[in-house]
Amino acid sequence: MAKSTPNNGYHPPLDKEMLLADICEMYYLQGKNQAEIGKIIDLTPSMVSRLLTEARQRNMLEIRIRRPIQSDFQLENALRERFNLQAVTVVTIRGFEFSWLKYLGAAGANVMKQYLKPDMVIGIAWGNTLRELVEAFDTQLSMPSKLVELTGALGSRVSEYEGHGITSNLARKLGAEHYFLNAPFLCGSAETASALLKDKVISQPLELAEKADIALMGVGSLDRELATVLRYGYLSMELIQTLRNNGAVGNVCGLYFDIYGNSACAEFCKRIITISREDLFKIPVRIGISGGPDKAIPILGALRGGFINVLVTDNLTARAILAHGY
Repeated sequence: MAKSTPNNGYHPPLDKEMLLADICEMYYLQGKNQAEIGKIIDLTPSMVSRLLTEARQRNMLEIRIRRPIQSDFQLENALRERFNLQAVTVVTIRGFEFSWLKYLGAAGANVMKQYLKPDMVIGIAWGNTLRELVEAFDTQLSMPSKLVELTGALGSRVSEYEGHGITSNLARKLGAEHYFLNAPFLCGSAETASALLKDKVISQPLELAEKADIALMGVGSLDRELATVLRYGYLSMELIQTLRNNGAVGNVCGLYFDIYGNSACAEFCKRIITISREDLFKIPVRIGISGGPDKAIPILGALRGGFINVLVTDNLTARAILAHGY
């Protein structure tokens, strides 16, 4: 690429994408304003502005903002003591603005780093918050470890929310081996699920998941508007309503529970491909990363049921959880 120099000594490349890249480097990396760039490449500032916009539209830019994470220690201590948790991180946010998931993802990545060690097995579920955790994990490691999926995820209408993408991205950043659970989240019948669970392609990853040192999980809700399983096609509204009728308020790894943490799956749990509750509880560090306007009651049920023992949430959700008592 030709280097830009003052006094119009710049030689524009013939390829337009190279020109766009040059302009972006001058603007974002070298700190030149649009008028200065215009003089260098012999264009008006307004034309430079249009080219910068075109570069953004072509997805030629990656802009990352490392917003500082502020914790609420008082809420952390209150949650830790009330629910006998190993650790708690409560991220302070002003409201449930567009970036609250990114706050949780970044905090979850920081918490995960504290537990990482060589030759460990890491279990991972799927969902919006875990996708943000992987995006926020900006360290490239070379750590001999194994990353295994805890829950079947095939069947989403949106491929980026299937577990394979989340798992492979985190494995790449960790330098870990990854093991896919090549199965749907929900099967058409209990008989189909039972048959799949006997297949080595399915049973071997779940056997490895049982040996995990840590688990990375979200907490799902049954909110009609916000439930990920509904929005991305894993479950129908009829199934959601059936679960609600059975007393379910949320789930971890597809294991639905009521507000006291008791199983509320009924026949539904016989149709899903996921780690069992018994095997999940064998994992010593179960990190739950969740927050938002629909998550206080699901998180409360997960805490009461012991599904998670390390919590990452936000201050608004934390207050709502504590307001419901133990």
